[in-house]
Amino acid sequence: MINSNKDEMIMGLVHYFVTEENYTPISVHGVKNEIWLENLDAPYKIIRINSKYIHNDEQFKVDIFRMQYVIKQIKKKTMSLKMNALNICLDMNSSVKMNINSKVIDSINVKEINDFKNNFDINKIFPKAKDNNFEIGNDIMNIINITEDINKKTQEENSKYENVFQEKPIIITKVLIIINIFMYIISLLISDNFNESLYLLGANNRYLVLSGEVWRLLTCAFLHGSLLHLVVNMYSLWIVGSQVEKYIGRIKYIAIYLLSALMGSMFSILFLDNSLSVGASGAIFGLMGSLLYFGYHYRLYLSNTLIHQLVPLIIINLVIGFSASGIDNWAHIGGLIGGYLSTMMVGLKYKSTKSDIINGTIVYTILFVFLIYAVLRLV
Repeated sequence: MINSNKDEMIMGLVHYFVTEENYTPISVHGVKNEIWLENLDAPYKIIRINSKYIHNDEQFKVDIFRMQYVIKQIKKKTMSLKMNALNICLDMNSSVKMNINSKVIDSINVKEINDFKNNFDINKIFPKAKDNNFEIGNDIMNIINITEDINKKTQEENSKYENVFQEKPIIITKVLIIINIFMYIISLLISDNFNESLYLLGANNRYLVLSGEVWRLLTCAFLHGSLLHLVVNMYSLWIVGSQVEKYIGRIKYIAIYLLSALMGSMFSILFLDNSLSVGASGAIFGLMGSLLYFGYHYRLYLSNTLIHQLVPLIIINLVIGFSASGIDNWAHIGGLIGGYLSTMMVGLKYKSTKSDIINGTIVYTILFVFLIYAVLRLV
């Protein structure tokens, strides 16, 4: 049974934000008489419903200060640059002045549900609130139905995450490794001169590409200059590629791999002169860029584990690439950028919007066209 008007408002507000605005309840350590909701894609990333009695200005300032501290922790955890919050106060003395200068927190005093429904600023951000029925009443069946709605919505979100993160057989990564090994064997057999073999099989080179042999932009990603080069890249491909294939999907994985290799090759011929360039590392760096994009959008579920492991790995490899000779680090940088943008192009399940996909496609295309223009200017 609902024991008070305040309890009814709490349940009605939680039901609305969870079922209509796709917010998720989050656990905040050490809080009482308040509910925190989170939606990183919404105008207010945090909603706090506070039922504690606030009786004067000083208590309100302390409460806002404590709320800012909690938001900083959430912001750090979610790697968010900006985190606006809505503070809904359900039990505040009408004499309390709510004009505290906070850049991230907007507070409203809600004594009756109509204070929320008819609030001009709320209606601009949450237009569905005005017509929503927040009334719960004392009908036990109504309370049960609302509770079931909230649980159902939460279960739906959990099932989406389970679908993304469940174990899947790794097929494409194995096929790519087999193709790379096969091409290395062919390069050993086709000629006694290994560099000539790489040239004949499609190593990347600015002048050969500009002469019309554009296929080299992709074929070079399946060739390797030595057995050690092959082993290191195939090990990296297995580690990184398996995760991309599992999390993002096989067809999208193929697209990301090829588009990353293509972007890496374009960076290579722009910044390197007349040398031959081979290796899958540009595409592999693209897969790392793909995981960066994925890890950021699923950071709540991953608790930033993927990001914290991946970013140092990328930095270390780039530093090694610039400090050691014979490494085409420009292909690595191009592949990394291409992987991030191509993942934005193909989209992430349950996360990407149509505008994300369109923006990713536009940015990738503009960058690629610019690279073509820049390379042609070198002629």
